[in-house]
Amino acid sequence: MTAKTICVLGGTGFVGHQLISQLTRAGYYVIAPSRNRERHRSLQVLPKVDVIDADIHDEETLNALFVGCHAVINLTAILNENKRGEFKRVHVELVEKVINACKNAGVTRLLQMTAINADATKGSSQYLRSKGEGEALALAADDLNVTVFRPSVIFGKDDSFFNKFAELLLNLPILPLACPGSRMAPIHVGDVAAVMVKALNDKTTFGQRYDLCGPKSYTLEELVNYTNQLTGKKRTIIPLGDGMSAMLGRIMGMMPFKPFSYDNYLSLQTPAVSDKPFPSQFGITPITVENIVPKYIGAANMRGRYDDIRQKAARDKNQPA
Repeated sequence: MTAKTICVLGGTGFVGHQLISQLTRAGYYVIAPSRNRERHRSLQVLPKVDVIDADIHDEETLNALFVGCHAVINLTAILNENKRGEFKRVHVELVEKVINACKNAGVTRLLQMTAINADATKGSSQYLRSKGEGEALALAADDLNVTVFRPSVIFGKDDSFFNKFAELLLNLPILPLACPGSRMAPIHVGDVAAVMVKALNDKTTFGQRYDLCGPKSYTLEELVNYTNQLTGKKRTIIPLGDGMSAMLGRIMGMMPFKPFSYDNYLSLQTPAVSDKPFPSQFGITPITVENIVPKYIGAANMRGRYDDIRQKAARDKNQPA
C-alpha cells in the first residue's frame, strides 16, 4: 500500500460509490470493505479500487484493513433498526472501534459522515441522537485529525429519496404523505463527495464540523409534488396531520423493511436545514434539485431504471448471501 491509500467504510452504498469514483480520479487507491464483494462488481471494475470481503464490526479486521492507510472515511449508517440496539452498534460502537483501529494502525486522519441535526442529547430521534454520540466521540479522539460532515437529504441518480417516492407514485393511485410540512435542503451526492475529497489534505478542516445543505429548502410535500409532476402520473397526494403521521410511522415501523417508522417521524420534526452558508473554502457551488432530478426521474427514465432494478434483483438472487 502507498501513502495515498484510503479505506472507505460504507463505500458500497449510494454515497460511497460516488465518493470512491471521485477519490480514484483524484489519484487515490481505495479499499472498500463489504459483506459480499460479489454484489458490488460496479466498484470492482474501477481502477485502483479493492473491494474486500470483511466484517467491519470485528476489531482485528479493522486493525488489518487500516494498516498503511493515509486516511479512513466512515460513511456507515442505518436509517432504521431491525432490532433494538442497532443504532448504537452502527453509529456509536463502530465509531469507537474505528478510532481505536486508526490508533493501532498509525492512521491520523478520519473523515466521519453523520447527519444534519445530529445531537447526542437534543436530537429528536434515536437516529439523530446516536449519530450525534458517534460524532462527539470522533471529534474528541486524541491523536486523530477528524472532520465531520453533516448532510441534509442526499439526492442523485441512485438515491433512496426521489426514487422511492417516484416508485410509490407510479404504483399507488393515492399516496398518504406523513410529515408534509417537514423542511429540508437536499444536497447532491456529487457535492458531498467533492467536499470530502477536498477536505482530506486540508489541515484547516481538522476538528471541524460542516453542515452540507443544498442551495434551496423545500417542504417534503413540495418535493413529493415535484416528483409527481416528473413521473407524469399526477397521483393524488394526501398530506397527513401530525397525529396521523405519527400513527403511520408506528404501523409501518412494524413491517419487515420499514418504509417509514416512528423514529423517522421523530427525525422529521426537526427541519433538515442549516443556518450556516455552504462552506466556501471548498470552492463548490451546490447544484439544485431542478438541475439534476429530471434527468433520472420521469416516465421514460423510470421505466428504464426499473428494468435495471429488476435485472439487478435477479442477479443478486443468484449470488450467495
